[in-house]
Amino acid sequence: MQFELTSDVRASLLAWLERRGGTINDHAFPSRVDQAHHMSTRQYARLVDEWVSAIGLRRQEYGTHSLRRTKASMIYKATGNLRAVQILLGHTKIENTVRYLGVDLEDALVLAERTEI
Repeated sequence: MQFELTSDVRASLLAWLERRGGTINDHAFPSRVDQAHHMSTRQYARLVDEWVSAIGLRRQEYGTHSLRRTKASMIYKATGNLRAVQILLGHTKIENTVRYLGVDLEDALVLAERTEI
């Protein structure tokens, strides 16, 4: 999925590339093993484990998947737009997104109460 970077994100990425000695043609997060390739999902998972431990949280309760799910849940709660979350997650079926987020009758009722006609 393609998305537009905000100017703040673009500036942060350029600063990061400059700090580590990379160019805009390089991977933002290269592999430890081979700089020509991107960081592996396993490397990323290890980093998240380190970050979680460093701030005093339990590694068993937080990981790459829970971060992905949390962001999707926050977008859904803020907007109520299930279709947008489906697109962002790359789900082909809306039913998968509903199950993934744990949307239930109570969620639907809260949205209905917030909507005035």
